[in-house]
Amino acid sequence: MREWWRDAVVYQIYPRSFQDSTGDGVGDLRGIIKRLPHIAELGADGVWLSPIFTSPQKDMGYDVSDYKDIDPLFGSLADFDALIARAHELGLKVITDQVLSHTSDQHPWFRESRASRDNPKADWYVWADPLPDGSPPTNWHSHFGGPAWEFDPQRGQYYLHNFLAAQPDLNYHNPQVVDAILDTCKFWLDRGLDGFRLDTVNYFFHDQLLRSNPPAQAAPQVMATDLYGMQDNIYNKTRPENLGFLEKLRTLTDQYDDIMMVGEVGEGGSRAARVMGEYTQGTDRLHMAYSFAMLGPDFSAEHFRNCIDGFRQGAPDGHPYWSFSNHDVPRHVTRWGDHAVSEDHVARMTCAMLMAFEGTVGIYQGEELGLTESELVYEELTDPPALRYWPGIKGRDGCRTPMVWEADAMHGGFTEGAPWLPVKPPQLARAVDTQGAGSILAFYRDAIAFRKDSPALTEGTKRFLDLPEPLLGFTRRASDQQLTCVFNLSKDEKQLDLDGVAELVGPYHALLQDQRLTLPGNGFAYLSHADALHVTV
Repeated sequence: MREWWRDAVVYQIYPRSFQDSTGDGVGDLRGIIKRLPHIAELGADGVWLSPIFTSPQKDMGYDVSDYKDIDPLFGSLADFDALIARAHELGLKVITDQVLSHTSDQHPWFRESRASRDNPKADWYVWADPLPDGSPPTNWHSHFGGPAWEFDPQRGQYYLHNFLAAQPDLNYHNPQVVDAILDTCKFWLDRGLDGFRLDTVNYFFHDQLLRSNPPAQAAPQVMATDLYGMQDNIYNKTRPENLGFLEKLRTLTDQYDDIMMVGEVGEGGSRAARVMGEYTQGTDRLHMAYSFAMLGPDFSAEHFRNCIDGFRQGAPDGHPYWSFSNHDVPRHVTRWGDHAVSEDHVARMTCAMLMAFEGTVGIYQGEELGLTESELVYEELTDPPALRYWPGIKGRDGCRTPMVWEADAMHGGFTEGAPWLPVKPPQLARAVDTQGAGSILAFYRDAIAFRKDSPALTEGTKRFLDLPEPLLGFTRRASDQQLTCVFNLSKDEKQLDLDGVAELVGPYHALLQDQRLTLPGNGFAYLSHADALHVTV
């Protein structure tokens, strides 16, 4: 039987911003339960919940202080169980963010670990003595600025943190840590969870010799504030020991029915494809992995082709997971705006393109409305990097603003209180209740339905067409269906000649006349044909 996740559309929920049921201005589990029918009607197969576990919220839940409980901000374990039951009733699977590489500094494990050098959990985190001059043990940088080491006067040592100082890294070289983490994962699987999205999946292990990183191999195209990007980060992440832990985790999940694990690989360029291949190789590691390759500013046919081909070369037997937006990057309708005839044009074209990709695809809440990035002022920010580096870095708050449900309701129907991030007019104008026939929401529903009804798109093989920029084209072929998918990644009209008989099917923005296909700016087409179809410019 084919696993549910093989061609699934996974809808990411950012719980703080989806629906508030209490009036405190923060989304919660009961709010999610209320809005699950929206996701089911969209045609999604499952939902991914960003962190909902107990946390001081220094990094919006990515700093966990109790792996086995729900943060009161979001509700209770009973609410979680009710969410799982309602989702399953609607035919939706549920996966959660598992933040396993680090905890909060308020976690009982860390409180005990920092108390002394000889307590039972003294070696549960990465501790090291200062160098003779008092400086940190290595030159490693934190993603959020400054050294990746924080001096703790209680122990007289430094501890490692790849993100905030309030997010100390666990020591996975300690078998007790591995066992404790596996136990927390089992806890949620026993409650009926359908899988995990593994945050920073290549950060679990560090170099035990504590070797400093060399400079970046090529001049980094980064801002001066991004010290992390100025190093070749080979000793602080993506260590070979990671594979052994993934195999242990897979052994656990294989004890349950049809569980899915997708890992977030924090690597760039060709290294990302290699790591994704290693982490999904065979049947004893991750089911899927994704990188930030399609979550950046690059928007060209060559780029998308390289991402897809690079994955296949690195993981011939692997299974890809593609998405264009998430909670960590600017919304793609805004990010790729320079290539758009309009926001609506690029929203439709990128939806059609994503739904034609091989593998599993993810969409981020509000993407189905064509939501744009929110413009915030400094006083409205909550994101640690933005607060530290404003205005050089705008941070992630702009893509995390509340979901908009009703245009005429207070705060778009998200909350009756003061929302934790503001709802601005450009987003309010795209509320769910404004999106009738011909809307972006209607288009997403049609495109997802077309994908699910097309064997070529769900199970078919892929072959790229040899087309010049800015045209991306490929065929998807199953035993009883052949589709050629073509996308115009520019504002200018493009024409192609077809050698063979074809017809336009599914959602399209194109004209087919006398074997000539006209693609307006940001145009796209699915072409159905029985025999080989040759497409030329």
